[in-house]
Amino acid sequence: MTRYRSRLLVLTVAALATLGVISPASAATQPYCGITWGSGAEVNDPREDTEVVNDVRAGRHACFDRLVFDVGGQDTRFSTYNVRYVPLVHQDGSGFPVPVRGGAVLQVILGAPAHDQYGNSTVPTSSEMVDVAGFRTFRQVAFAGDFEGQTTWALGVRARLPFRVFTLTGTPQSDDTPRLVIDVAHRW
Repeated sequence: MTRYRSRLLVLTVAALATLGVISPASAATQPYCGITWGSGAEVNDPREDTEVVNDVRAGRHACFDRLVFDVGGQDTRFSTYNVRYVPLVHQDGSGFPVPVRGGAVLQVILGAPAHDQYGNSTVPTSSEMVDVAGFRTFRQVAFAGDFEGQTTWALGVRARLPFRVFTLTGTPQSDDTPRLVIDVAHRW
């Protein structure tokens, strides 16, 4: 009789698991660090911004790496961007490829130039924009062009991982400018 009950219990548990009533692996489906981001494109293009890219910097956090673009100009807000995974980033204007280290690349387009009204660059324009040595996710940040009021960057990352994009408002009459922030998770 005990053998019959054991088999019945196994069959019942298997049937309930198949129906989705119980899930023995529910703990394994918890999001990493509570992150619920995806890897789809993040686009916001509501208006023409009057800002200029002033700085690019990166930081390491417990669950993600962060890339920050400081933009300044006439407004305290910045809102025009297009961030997405692509097979290869191309230079603005010329179309030449911009190779970066990593298993995946995020193309970052800001609706702001990286030059002043006289055509002088406001940020360094190199293939090693930010030192990301020792970062868990970031592999390289490369400038990809400043053309027709927008600036393009290539962000090489370890793999195609979840990311989020958001803006922070600047403070009027201060050095605290608006910022575009891109966070890329260390893992899914």
